[in-house]
Amino acid sequence: MTTPGSPDLTGARWFTSSYSTNNGACVECAYLPGHVAVRDSKDRFGPVLIFTRTQWSAFISAAPSQARPRH
Repeated sequence: MTTPGSPDLTGARWFTSSYSTNNGACVECAYLPGHVAVRDSKDRFGPVLIFTRTQWSAFISAAPSQARPRH
C-alpha cells in the first residue's frame, strides 16, 4: 500500500549496509528518484520510512563515522 504522493517502491533495489551483521538487527535501504527508502530487514512487507535525499544526507552526516554505510 502506498500513500498518495509517496514514491513508488515497485522495482526498488534494496540493499543492506556492509556494516550489518548476521544478528538480524539491521535495516535495508533503497535509492529512489529524489528519495531514500528504509525498512526493517526482518519485516520486508512491513512499514517503510521515506526520506528526501537532503534528509538522508543530514542523517548520514550526523551519524558516527563507524556507523556510516559504505556504498
